[in-house]
Amino acid sequence: MVQVRPQPTVDDGTVDIERWLDMLSDILGEEPTNEERTRLKQACELAEQLEKASLDSDKRWAETASSFFTGLEMAQILAELQLDCNTLTSAILYRSVREGKLSLSVVEKDFGKRVAKLIDGVLHMAAIGSLQKVSENQVMGQTSAEQVDNLRKMLITIIDDVRVALLKLAERTCAIRAVKDANDDKRRRVAREVKDIYAPLAHRLGIGHIKWELEDLAFRYLEPQAYKHIARLLDEKRIDRQQFIEDVIDVLQVDLKKNHINSEISGRAKHIYSIWRKMQEKDIGFSQVYDIRAVRILVNTVHECYMVLGIVHSLWRTIPNEFDDYIARPKDNGYRSLHTAVIGPESKILEIQIRTHWMHDEAEFGVCAHWQYKGKEDEQDSPSHRLDQHEEYEEKIEWLRQVLEWHEETGGDSDLIEELRSDVVHHRIYVFTPDGHVMELPQGATTLDFAYHVHTEVGHRCRGARVNGKIVPLNYVLKTSDQVEIITGKHEVPNREWLSEGLAYTQTARAKSKIHQWFRQQAREQHIVDGSVTLDREFQRLAINDIDMDALVKQMDYAEVEDLYAAIGASDIEIADVLRATQSLAGILRMEQQGQLSFAQMPVDAVPQQDIDGIGSMELDLAPCCNPQSGDGIGGVIMENGRVAIHRLDCTQYLQLQTDAAEKILKVDWRQRRHSNYQVDIDIAAYERVGLLRDITELLDGQRVNILKLSCETDTVMNTVSMVFTVEVQGLNSLSVLLAQLNQLPNIYRAIRRR
Repeated sequence: MVQVRPQPTVDDGTVDIERWLDMLSDILGEEPTNEERTRLKQACELAEQLEKASLDSDKRWAETASSFFTGLEMAQILAELQLDCNTLTSAILYRSVREGKLSLSVVEKDFGKRVAKLIDGVLHMAAIGSLQKVSENQVMGQTSAEQVDNLRKMLITIIDDVRVALLKLAERTCAIRAVKDANDDKRRRVAREVKDIYAPLAHRLGIGHIKWELEDLAFRYLEPQAYKHIARLLDEKRIDRQQFIEDVIDVLQVDLKKNHINSEISGRAKHIYSIWRKMQEKDIGFSQVYDIRAVRILVNTVHECYMVLGIVHSLWRTIPNEFDDYIARPKDNGYRSLHTAVIGPESKILEIQIRTHWMHDEAEFGVCAHWQYKGKEDEQDSPSHRLDQHEEYEEKIEWLRQVLEWHEETGGDSDLIEELRSDVVHHRIYVFTPDGHVMELPQGATTLDFAYHVHTEVGHRCRGARVNGKIVPLNYVLKTSDQVEIITGKHEVPNREWLSEGLAYTQTARAKSKIHQWFRQQAREQHIVDGSVTLDREFQRLAINDIDMDALVKQMDYAEVEDLYAAIGASDIEIADVLRATQSLAGILRMEQQGQLSFAQMPVDAVPQQDIDGIGSMELDLAPCCNPQSGDGIGGVIMENGRVAIHRLDCTQYLQLQTDAAEKILKVDWRQRRHSNYQVDIDIAAYERVGLLRDITELLDGQRVNILKLSCETDTVMNTVSMVFTVEVQGLNSLSVLLAQLNQLPNIYRAIRRR
């Protein structure tokens, strides 16, 4: 358990900050630098001043706890973990920021960006407290256990610096200590949060002493009778049990040295919650719990494991049927170790585990450390096919543990954090419902995906969404820790645009399937009407006239035009499929005015891959000085003969020319092979606003659409603007997507292909 140290005070009850800093140095085992001590003292004085200024207000925490004292206590807990000065400073100031007494901007100005970032990270984790409203009943199709599982993974996802997790663990440790005098409801609420979320987090990070304290205190408030019962059965103080372990270790070290065995011995006295849990899981009595006191011995070889076992059995009498050889017969998950129970000194039962260092590493970081084993989840609730869902969580846990080990070794800041962070990828996101429940979605999921994840009918009747209190589009991409509220209407129905790939309303198979299913369930007559309206609108937007519908129906392999309309209306086929068939029908599209070719008649260009975009009709040469190859980053230089020399971007001659002849530099790139390149005019009508042209060109650039010509005319009386863009597109389908996206931009009320 983390040692609770009294704060050094003076006669008026205030903290003697200088003496407290001396005590902190003792905990750290070294004296902070003068600069670090000055910064810690400055943080203490500021937090104390803010505390005094708010004494007359209601900004007190946990009824009897001082936010200033809490900051000092958090810093002491983190000093036990050998954390750096930035983390200790963040701990001292955190509650002041949390309670609104101090702004992050002031923290950044006075204490630096790193301290402000740490506090901001803990503030993001503070939102987790609202999730403890989850009951044992199913919520959104999920049980309380599943909600807690999602919440744990969400915590790991939003933590980019292990110190954020440690700060939060320290704060929750202070919180559960402070509620001892609070009312029962508050004690149980804090205890439930600590038991379900933060004790498992401490466990996964390998911070045993914090985990044990959190579990025991949570158990004390959630199951007070059981806690008292186990405490009475132990009939001794925890510190006495720990002293017993230390005495056993001394005896073992003497005998192992006599036998020339190099070993690493550690031990612990089993804490109250762990004893109770084992009694419940195995349905046994207290007298049958043989590992209340346990010692682990690590050696170099398997041979030494069995030598140590012999020494242990020669020292103390064994307990029958309490020896397990998991080296000769490993567990299914690969766990290897020797377990034995003996009657140790003072006739007290003692469990001893013996393994090699390699076996220990496997148990801590290999298969044995995976979620199902270390987390003790119900095996029936965690079949093998769920392992993939935990890979992301396990990867981040491993990263957090690596950084924690590094901090313990060096106690400072380093680029190692960034190096390790770059190895962690995110495939899932975790977002809040308005009631504080957690929903797990794939990365890239939208608000519409969220609506269908909540319930099919919520998705069908969705007409808008709020994220973090702000109205957003239905194709807004969510990120972890967003709080999402879906706005529904009584008469709303799915929109066919939701299925458009170009508009990216949905990313999950569930949402797409539900939308398709809704359209299929409508009556055939309605399908025909909907399909006809949808196709006609698309043809009008694309300026496609005089279509031979019989030929199109035949091309699409339908018997009647009504069948084609019904298939479109029921979403059995995509508009994109119809457009591809339309384009493939030679002769359907007539010659355009001014000599432009129709889609059907435009020849497919066969531009070699080695040709270059960005030089127009100018001839090119590959510069012999660097000999660029396809895929290299390249730049162009206009030569005196009018040709363009293509250099690699890292070519020394090209780099020099960028300085000496910047006016001759061209931005070029390798041309991608394209099946078609069609020139079309797009009419855009919009209400004038600042940034409209920028938004349009950014959209075209994002779709890699080449702009050949642009004309613009503004009506200042009506505040409208008409634009004509001449662009290159790859076909009808890409043009359809482009027009749909343009029509989504604010202030644009019409974007169509010019006839």
